[in-house]
Amino acid sequence: MSEEVGRDQYSADNIQILEGLEAVRKRPAMYIGDIGVKGLHHLVYEVVDNSIDEAMGGYCDTIDVFINQDNSITVEDNGRGIPTAIHTKEKRSALEVVMTVLHAGGKFDKDTYKVSGGLHGVGVSCVNALSVDLKAVVHRDGKVYQQEYKIGVPQYPVKEVGVSDKTGTIVTFKPDDSIFESTIYSFETLTARMRELAFLNKGITISITDLREESKDDDGKSPSHVFHSEGGLKEFAQYLDRNREALIDDVIYIDGEKDGIPVEVALTYNTSYTENIQAYVNNINTYEGGTHLSGFRRGLTATLKKYADDSGMLAKEKIEITGDDFREGLTAVLSVKVQEPQFEGQTKTKLGNREVTAPVSQAVSEMLTIYLEEHPADAKRIVEKVLLAARARNAARKAREMVQRKNVMGGSGLPGKLADCTEKDPALSEVFLVEGDSAGGTAKQGRNRYFQAIMPLRGKILNVEKAMQHKIFENEEIKNIYTALGVRVGTEEDSKALNTEKLRYHKIVIMCDADVDGSHIETLILTFFFRYMKELIEQGFIYIATPPLYQVKKGAKSEYAWDNDQRDRLIEQMRGNSPASSVSVQRYKGLGEMNAEQLWDTTMNPENRTLRQVTIDNAAECDQIFSMLMGDEVPPRREFIERHAKYANIDI
Repeated sequence: MSEEVGRDQYSADNIQILEGLEAVRKRPAMYIGDIGVKGLHHLVYEVVDNSIDEAMGGYCDTIDVFINQDNSITVEDNGRGIPTAIHTKEKRSALEVVMTVLHAGGKFDKDTYKVSGGLHGVGVSCVNALSVDLKAVVHRDGKVYQQEYKIGVPQYPVKEVGVSDKTGTIVTFKPDDSIFESTIYSFETLTARMRELAFLNKGITISITDLREESKDDDGKSPSHVFHSEGGLKEFAQYLDRNREALIDDVIYIDGEKDGIPVEVALTYNTSYTENIQAYVNNINTYEGGTHLSGFRRGLTATLKKYADDSGMLAKEKIEITGDDFREGLTAVLSVKVQEPQFEGQTKTKLGNREVTAPVSQAVSEMLTIYLEEHPADAKRIVEKVLLAARARNAARKAREMVQRKNVMGGSGLPGKLADCTEKDPALSEVFLVEGDSAGGTAKQGRNRYFQAIMPLRGKILNVEKAMQHKIFENEEIKNIYTALGVRVGTEEDSKALNTEKLRYHKIVIMCDADVDGSHIETLILTFFFRYMKELIEQGFIYIATPPLYQVKKGAKSEYAWDNDQRDRLIEQMRGNSPASSVSVQRYKGLGEMNAEQLWDTTMNPENRTLRQVTIDNAAECDQIFSMLMGDEVPPRREFIERHAKYANIDI
């Protein structure tokens, strides 16, 4: 049904109410972040958040999510059910108001929900506006109620359709493919978020099932997961650290309330050199931090510093200990519940409530003080780790200064292997990080030198997951990447802070061979970017090139294939009605096997190429995947590769 036909069936009053939803359709990115894969999955999170709000209020303990055959989504809970009685002010069912009016719902009534998640109150009505179809079914007061919508427009008043002995809400929606770039849901992405929500809301059972035909296994079974955590953040921290070697046996944990703000914290230490803090406000991952994270860091640093001073372990050290040193090898999950959170940015990535800092700092300080006093052996190991980090940071500072000096030299200080472009506007420039000198040479010949720079990398760069910071900054290939990109390595206060305003290219393209070695090098480079240049990923500057796997030829005719299915289709097309006709297939094992023209046509030409943009949908999941793939623990990596690899013989 078209938008215009839908409107014609309703009175002027309805059209007036829908003005807000029209704004959502005109500028969807304002409400859900973007219209790509991230925004598509955000729709699911918004509907699930309504059910989580019920669970946080103590009215719901089971939430089921289904990806249906047509890529629509169903979310079912056993909460109280959205009220269906007539809304006093709007003179129509409260269900219809919740589904069609922005900033409507129980989360604005402090008596209904003490705290709630979701977008700025736009939640499910925003999902409704961006769906071609949405159906809401409510089990409440012994009856079943129903209403359906098309692009936010109710198709009939809320009606009673049956009786029921249970309570709850079932929402099924199909995203509008005229709004979104893709409407294909990722089972893995949704699974990661459902797992996260189960950890953040202990005692709740959350399931997810993929009902799509193509997802079923050989026995015709649909993939499904059920998540339930009794330990909450304590289990979450253990999950995040399961691929790392523990420094202390316990997870230090607190779950309480300070100044009316519920604070839950779990932290532990491992032997790695990376810091992993996941901070949440009302179940939303505030990956840019904010006042709650500042409070956590303040409490952690002050308490550990005081313990180290009192123990006399710092007396012989001549170097200054900084906040960074206390967080090396730290894995922590912080979750606060704030009644009226103030976020910076529409998509809630940074908390701004100043009143949150002190309660979090106090809670962390009290928790740590008790633990350190009761576990002196663990306390000693943590302080020794801090001292080791301080010494390494001092060495890293000297290594950073070498890179800095190289950077401030300008053009003459650029790496010798970098073939720069003539364009000086970063927004119009791109650099290819190419595996090996051979492929680098071909890329230099095939590129458009006006806007494309080529930076060959020698072999496999350092695995930063296993290396101390000063070793990373001393590595020649990594120094060259910093220098070529023009960004600063960091500051003494924050060794990973980047001055992205100095970035010389706004497209940084990783271009590796389409084989196992190439995939390994690609992962090494991505690990480096995730650990030391995460801002570049978050700001959308990192891409992966996709060179073809095959060239299929028949006579003078030549086509490229990027996977086996495409190769087989091309062979079939070229043979036509003559299966015996000669069709040759060349498998490209490396970029160097292509000539410059082929590499340009297939992989570098903006008119033809496919670039995959690297994004972070779930920081906690990314962290544990990188630690599993690139860390010291072999068994989980072997299991992962055996489950996902297309090739049987892989050297782990």
